[in-house]
Amino acid sequence: MNTPTQDQLLLNGLATNEKQAVERIYRENYSLIQHLVVNNNGTEEDARDIFQEGLIVLYEKSVSADFELNCQLKTYLYSVCRRLWLKKLQKYNRFEPRIDGLADMVPVEEDLEHHEEKNLQFGLMDAALLRLGEPCKGLLEAYYLQKRNMQEIAAEYGYTNADNAKNQKYKCLMRLKKLFFAQYKSRT
Repeated sequence: MNTPTQDQLLLNGLATNEKQAVERIYRENYSLIQHLVVNNNGTEEDARDIFQEGLIVLYEKSVSADFELNCQLKTYLYSVCRRLWLKKLQKYNRFEPRIDGLADMVPVEEDLEHHEEKNLQFGLMDAALLRLGEPCKGLLEAYYLQKRNMQEIAAEYGYTNADNAKNQKYKCLMRLKKLFFAQYKSRT
């Protein structure tokens, strides 16, 4: 049985992407989640997906400065995955109200809502980027994702100097922001 210190070390390892910590979390918890999903109208592929989503929620919490684990890591991860699986069953009308195993021990609804909101925002940002078009999309990706400097970007996109490229990047960013918030506001 893990002591809270061991669980905290695993959480810290997850937050810093330590391979050994991630592998240990998988090794010690995946079979429990697989059992939950497979015994409740799911497949092994569903179990892998749910475990991955649960691990993402756990990762997001582990990098948050205000997160404090008040139970065993196994209990928290199980609760998150259980909620995710119940939501998926409801979505596909395969819900059966009886799921055996560990009961609702940890309130994780707020964590899942935060995770779902972030996923929605990423989707909206992706759609806004697609609507933004070129050269703005490429310019923003070169700067923010590829971490290229303005001198390189100016040369690639044909701007006379880095200041002009920086000016264009700002205009593109404002257009992207406008597209994103137009979509975001229309969904609420």
